[in-house]
Amino acid sequence: MPKLAILGGKPLAGKNKKWAKWPISAESDAQLVAKITRSNRWSFDGPVEWEFAEKFTAYQGAKFGACCANGTVGIQMALEALGIGAYDEVIVPGMTWQATAAACVDVNAIPVLVDVEPDTYNLDLDKVEAAITPKTKAIIVVHLYGCVTDLDRLQRICKKNNLFLIEDCAHQHGTFWKGKGVGSFGDVSSWSFQESKVLSSGEGGFNMCKTKELFYKLYSLRNCGRPYEAQPPVFGLKKAAAMETALQSGNYRLTEWQAALLLGGLTRLDQQVKDRDANAIYLNSLLAQIPGIQVMRRRPQVTQQSYFNFTFRIDAKELCVDNTQFCQALDRELGVPELFEPPYEPLNGCGLYKPLTKTRHNLSAAYKKAINPKRFSLPVCEEANKHSGVCAHHQVLMNSKADMEFLADTVKKIIDNIDELRQFKADARKQFKALPV
Repeated sequence: MPKLAILGGKPLAGKNKKWAKWPISAESDAQLVAKITRSNRWSFDGPVEWEFAEKFTAYQGAKFGACCANGTVGIQMALEALGIGAYDEVIVPGMTWQATAAACVDVNAIPVLVDVEPDTYNLDLDKVEAAITPKTKAIIVVHLYGCVTDLDRLQRICKKNNLFLIEDCAHQHGTFWKGKGVGSFGDVSSWSFQESKVLSSGEGGFNMCKTKELFYKLYSLRNCGRPYEAQPPVFGLKKAAAMETALQSGNYRLTEWQAALLLGGLTRLDQQVKDRDANAIYLNSLLAQIPGIQVMRRRPQVTQQSYFNFTFRIDAKELCVDNTQFCQALDRELGVPELFEPPYEPLNGCGLYKPLTKTRHNLSAAYKKAINPKRFSLPVCEEANKHSGVCAHHQVLMNSKADMEFLADTVKKIIDNIDELRQFKADARKQFKALPV
């Protein structure tokens, strides 16, 4: 009789097992949304939007910040505000959501895909230095999942090579490096408020920056090319009527309704981050004791860690199974379909990152060749995605300490019965979908 649920054994979690849901809201959020609905101010530099912008910027320790439509255009606007465009090279991690690289080609720059560290899935800075050429203008760092890049070394690299630093902080709301908020270190940072993120308005984005000149440009880029004109003024800045601060652009603004949800979420964010962080530390301490399981590296400079995904690794060679088998076995034991999954597809083989399919990206034969993602080698990214990486959405960390023990026990059950899981390898996905959830 099999012991693993994926082969017909009894699941470790009973039918009545409850797990935290996401997103969450409070009655006060609904009340503010209703108040906005009854008002005559629904968008365009509304008071709720700027209240949130100032509070979120202050929380992360940055100087200036503004809302935008989503994290993707936030990266695009960061590049444009820094004057990066056609044929400029931008270093991008090979493991990230495709938007990080897509934003580069949308301004006709060339994303140079660089491999990641195997124990953080963040940029391998040795490989970053090797990838810098005279054409390199910027580095986009993605602090992926629940890890942070070595910001001290990265800043030194940028300074030495006169490069701009853009932080993609879509996963890092509430993370602090040496007590200072991630997102305040780069020239510009970009944030996402998509529904799955730890601070969410369904959709939405944000930029932070260091100088008022960059703020004026970002403001113009988000607001149809208009010069800065927030009234009343924000961040202590006077209205910038000079047209030199305005840049050709479109409408990438946020609505007051979205800002209301963000303002409510911000009141809960810090405690939620602290709770997830404590659970992650505890869960990692348990997982580290299980043979064949490897936890991710936490840099000592991180004083508070936010988690978009909680990630660990299996020793696929030692266990003779891959991460897809392992994730499906975990889901079956927990009674939650598709809770665990492999990390992002490497961008050199990602089904959503297809820059050669757009006519506007065909500047020349040389440019088309330069943006072809298949020209890059990303062995660490590929190994993580196909073999060893295991990820779960941050809602798994929003449960009790006892639930963290339950998760570790579930992992151990699979390891203890790994011979059974090896038998499941040949036709794993078909068998998994054939079983009732």
